[in-house]
Amino acid sequence: MYNFWGLENNTSKIKYKVVCKMVISLIRTILLYIVIILAIKIMGKRQISDLQTSELVVTLMVSNIATIPMQNTAQPLLSGVIPILVLICCEVLVSIGMLKNSKFRKMICGKPVVIIDDGEVQQDELKNLRLTVEDLCQQLRQVDVFSIEDVAFAIMETNGKLSVLKKSEKQPPDASTLGVVVPEAVIDTVVISDGEFSDFSLSLCGLGQEWVMDILKKEKIKPEDVFIMTANKNKEYNVIKKEMN
Repeated sequence: MYNFWGLENNTSKIKYKVVCKMVISLIRTILLYIVIILAIKIMGKRQISDLQTSELVVTLMVSNIATIPMQNTAQPLLSGVIPILVLICCEVLVSIGMLKNSKFRKMICGKPVVIIDDGEVQQDELKNLRLTVEDLCQQLRQVDVFSIEDVAFAIMETNGKLSVLKKSEKQPPDASTLGVVVPEAVIDTVVISDGEFSDFSLSLCGLGQEWVMDILKKEKIKPEDVFIMTANKNKEYNVIKKEMN
């Protein structure tokens, strides 16, 4: 009987330790998640494909460092947070250095490379970039160019993206070329989303909530019944009501 109760107590202790470890891991993960979001926000709003070399390196290192204290609860949480903060500080200093000194920027990020110059493919530059003709054609197709002969200039940017300028005869005509007067372009913004006003969108199109309320009153709709309402600075609007269950 003694052994039975002793075994039951040990089992309860093991379960308690496992639960505590899981809770600690959960809290650590949430805290590190918040730290990483703040770190990436400090680095700036960019997609992975738009990151410069130094930014990509820091992003990869931060993700690897963060996993260590998540998995090993015996390791202090600060052992993961401090290296992340150090890396972000280094990246901020490097970014400031690149802003102040163009030579330093070229050393870190490199410089753009012209791979098609006045319609001629620069084969030496392709070899230096270790870029095959198939790779070049693939990147051209991604910007809606399906023939190398249509390209006047193509520049490989420091983030690995290809900037392309088509030959004049291959570019579609615009309004100025045709001598056509077109209405001024305006942006439609979502001023109400799921019954909630967007002050940013209202300021963007120079409108106020009073104007929106007058429109809704005229349409005999309450704000809470609006799914989406868009408007622009010309006071053109569109209202989509919520579907009633």
